[in-house]
Amino acid sequence: MSNKTKLYLKRGAVLVQKLNEKGFSAQIVERKEDVLAAVMDLIPKDDVVAWGGSVTLAQCGVIEKVRQERKVIDRDTAKSLAEKKEIMRQALLCDTFLMGTNAISMDGSLVNIDGTGNRVGALVFGPKQVIVVAGMNKVRENFDEALKRAWGEAAPMNMERFPEKNCGCSKTGVCAKCNSTDSICNQFLWTRRCNPQGRIKIILVAEDLGY
Repeated sequence: MSNKTKLYLKRGAVLVQKLNEKGFSAQIVERKEDVLAAVMDLIPKDDVVAWGGSVTLAQCGVIEKVRQERKVIDRDTAKSLAEKKEIMRQALLCDTFLMGTNAISMDGSLVNIDGTGNRVGALVFGPKQVIVVAGMNKVRENFDEALKRAWGEAAPMNMERFPEKNCGCSKTGVCAKCNSTDSICNQFLWTRRCNPQGRIKIILVAEDLGY
């Protein structure tokens, strides 16, 4: 086990306690290979599952697994933009919603930024439960540092997934806090606590994952 992994596990144990004190249901696993079992254990067999765009979920193979073993609402099946938007609306009433997160603060809160708002919308209300998977590289000491990570680091990296868009960071790689119609920084959400208790379940991973 590497020193980084040891450190992540120690910090993760502290963070799990903080998250649980704030109403979340949190756990930490050592490797991304452990994520699939942890996620599937949390999803009842009859649940309808949907998800938000997440590099972390893709890296862990979560989406393919749920496609195989659960009924899903899958926006990737859409044949048009209008159909995709309608499927994304339907996803807000699924049983289990899966997502990553842009940042987590050590006091036990989540910070997320969205372009369309479907991901943060589901996190706030709609699905019966939300499962968040996050590498420990997403963790920062406090809210200000978490917001800085979400806006200044994660957003420009995520913009690289959309080469058709054109805004400040797509040109320079540095957040310009632009007002472009192509901006993916439109909806900001600070999830300070989980209410109702246990609705948001967080799986921390002692690895560097996602953006």
